[in-house]
Amino acid sequence: SRIEEWKAKSNGKTALLVEGARRVGKSTIAEEFARNNYQSYLLIDFTKVRKDVIDLFDDLSDLHYFFLTLQSLTGTKLTPGKSCIIFDEVQFCPKARQAIKHLVSDGRFHYIETGSLISIKKNICNILIPSEERRIEMHPMDFEEFLWAIGKEPTFDLIRYSYEHQKSLGDAVNRDMMRLFRLYMLVGGMPQAIDEYLNGYGFEAVDYVKRDILNLYIDDFKKIDDKGRAATIFSSIPAELARNTMRFRVGSVIENARLSRMEEIFADINESRTVNFAYHANDPNVGFALHAGYDAFKMYLADTGLFITLAFMDRDFTENLIYEKLLTDKHPADMGYIYENMVAQMLRSNGHSLYYHTFKERSSDSNEPRAYEIDFLISRHGKICPIEVKSSGYKSHKSLDEFQRKYPSRIQQRYLIYTKDLRKEHDIIYLPIYMTELL
Repeated sequence: SRIEEWKAKSNGKTALLVEGARRVGKSTIAEEFARNNYQSYLLIDFTKVRKDVIDLFDDLSDLHYFFLTLQSLTGTKLTPGKSCIIFDEVQFCPKARQAIKHLVSDGRFHYIETGSLISIKKNICNILIPSEERRIEMHPMDFEEFLWAIGKEPTFDLIRYSYEHQKSLGDAVNRDMMRLFRLYMLVGGMPQAIDEYLNGYGFEAVDYVKRDILNLYIDDFKKIDDKGRAATIFSSIPAELARNTMRFRVGSVIENARLSRMEEIFADINESRTVNFAYHANDPNVGFALHAGYDAFKMYLADTGLFITLAFMDRDFTENLIYEKLLTDKHPADMGYIYENMVAQMLRSNGHSLYYHTFKERSSDSNEPRAYEIDFLISRHGKICPIEVKSSGYKSHKSLDEFQRKYPSRIQQRYLIYTKDLRKEHDIIYLPIYMTELL
């Protein structure tokens, strides 16, 4: 629908750049859209295109010659005003991306670009970034899309109705929803992993697919940083979250490393779209970015299915029972960080930037200051909504209470995200985790 909106409003006056992690489905969605919305289309995959096609972008002085040669080399007929050209994985051909300015100005065709690692230095060095680009970000498939994929489309209609009308589903229905949600967590939102599951090959086959994707990411990070620091940082994300620290500590991952010397590495990791960054909100108020502490952050994997596999990459699939334990809700209490990663993913895919807040406060029952943490903060109607995540039905919310006491005038609604049925108590909404993407 976002691509349809671009086509209708832009009508060729801008190109569309679809960003996202590798294997998230960018190429598939772009080609499917072009196939259904244009008389003809041409997909140029810059990971395997012929050199003579790449050489065409060296000289755009005669666009009529450029297009005739392009059609001849690819065997695709393009019709002005009715055809679309897709630059797939455009980061591998920076001069093609730079050409967008002239191609859009020419106006003959529509252009869709797909890419990951778009803005790292080697991919933008010595080129002029076209202002004629409109960007959208593609995330792994969310829970609603997963339900579509497994043939349970009406299920999310019920979830949405319950959320919108603040109506509980009942314990039995909630248990069914949680079983489906845990299945989604395990398989994840990467289309290739979902396809493997739908083909009936089981969790072990799904896990191998996810390992292949993770190894692809790690190889990319090694190309970005030949010292291996980016790959090490990426691989350490589950362990760092499991420590339950207030921020990602680079020194605990890479000996003697300092954040101030690693800023470019973290920027490249962020650019890969394989990771979601959550920054500390120093002053938790509307306009989080104005008061964010960018030297204090947490990192989550963009896909929780990949997160689970990455956390156990050091073991063979058959040697761990993580899939069985999670699916049957028999996981140990210290695996709450998986649910936290899931909430980060769902908030991010629904358009929220991620922020959290830590503070020290003397609680009402103690004179000693204690450390508290609000897992996530979102803004709504000029106020903020603090969110606390529980991996069980446990309803304690000390951090939410102290945050309310500290900032009463700033809060619009408090949320406790957990595994039980929807309910409201005073000014706290207890929200089943599968409803998070509706926030």
